[in-house]
Amino acid sequence: MRRAVVAGAVAVVVLGAGAAVLLWPKPEPAATALSLTGDIRTHDPALVVGDEGEPWYVFSTGDVREGLGAPQIRRSTDEGLTWELVGTVWDAATRPQWAYEAVSGVSNFWAPEVIENDGTFYLYYSVSTFGTNGSAIGLTTNTTLDPDDPDYAWVDQGQVIASVPGETDYNAIDPGVVEDADGTPWMAFGSFWGGIQLVELTWPSGMPVDGATPVTIASRTAPPNAIEAPYLVLRDGWYYLFVSRDTCCRGSDSTYNMAVGRSREVTGPYVDRSGTDMTLDGGEPLLGTVGDMVGPGGQSVSRGHLAFHYYDAAAGGDFRLELRELAWDDEGWPVATAREEQDD
Repeated sequence: MRRAVVAGAVAVVVLGAGAAVLLWPKPEPAATALSLTGDIRTHDPALVVGDEGEPWYVFSTGDVREGLGAPQIRRSTDEGLTWELVGTVWDAATRPQWAYEAVSGVSNFWAPEVIENDGTFYLYYSVSTFGTNGSAIGLTTNTTLDPDDPDYAWVDQGQVIASVPGETDYNAIDPGVVEDADGTPWMAFGSFWGGIQLVELTWPSGMPVDGATPVTIASRTAPPNAIEAPYLVLRDGWYYLFVSRDTCCRGSDSTYNMAVGRSREVTGPYVDRSGTDMTLDGGEPLLGTVGDMVGPGGQSVSRGHLAFHYYDAAAGGDFRLELRELAWDDEGWPVATAREEQDD
């Protein structure tokens, strides 16, 4: 059987009932990557790692050339090694008409996020155009991710939150949702403008609680405030805030890179290893350009796996999906390690 493993030797301690834990040696950032195959031309991947033996899914920014710009769906049946495009979240008959009315000139839908709660999958998506913070985040739900399931159907739930030029200092795109230790959902979002925001949501609607006001949890200290794509992860009593910084979407000239901060409270403050607050340009470096892998970012995390896009300098700067497996150092900071194929 072929499986994906973390590169490098690890010690395995076997516990009761056949369980095991990995004792990481001092992990090092990956210099090389697992070469994924299939249809991996994605931006802003939202990864969903399935249960053992079940498919993995990636939802990503739509392709405006399709005319709909609907978020794309890819599936892997070999633990993330090979990917196939299996469709889009909506077609011409089911696309969210409210979005075209809410945001002038929208032709594409960006940076989806998928989270499951009580048997329902919540897919948040961005409605925007380049160069403006006239934006909105929408929500659609489904009871299954399997497009072959007879119950498969995305049901749009409408607008979650919006930003209006001249009225709001943030940009309502790039949603990332986490449940806190009490099961309460929170959505981080934001791109440039006022930085990264956080707002409390409620189940089962998946919408902001009444009267909720977004608060800033990360920002740069100089224009153009190049920070976006927040993603929150709860691990061992810490909330980790992953962000992308600097310039995306310029092929081999992209300067995108990933950084992370952490907090004991979901509302922050988020700080890096040195204690610098992420609202003051703090952020522990996670992954940047390495060789032909240029400008990695637009990340998500699922079951310890980090998904992101990058620009392949060896392919003229075309964009690609990539995965890393997160290790954790002795101080509890994530490290993006390489994965390799192994034949059993």
